[in-house]
Amino acid sequence: MMNSLVISYDIVSDSGYNAVSEALRQAITAYGIWAKITESCWAIRTDRTVVDVRDTLASHMRTGDRLFVVQTAHVAAWHNTMCNNEWLKENI
Repeated sequence: MMNSLVISYDIVSDSGYNAVSEALRQAITAYGIWAKITESCWAIRTDRTVVDVRDTLASHMRTGDRLFVVQTAHVAAWHNTMCNNEWLKENI
C-alpha cells in the first residue's frame, strides 16, 4: 500500500548545512515519487512507514537538527507551493 507522507525538517547547524541539505534531498528523492512543497518541506509516496522514513532521513542529520514525518489523511490545503498543484491533488 502506498502512503502519502509529508516531511519537514530544520537544519540547525550552520556548519555542514549544505552537506546535510544535499544528503536529505538525495534521500528524499530516492523514494521516486516526490514533490518539494517549500524549502524544507517535501511530500512523498512510498510503501515505507513513517518510522522507516524518519529513521532513514535522520541518519543523514546532525544532533540538534529537527525532523517531522507524518502520513496524510488525504486532506490538505495550500498556497503558493513550489511544486505543481496537480501533483498535490493527486498524491496528498
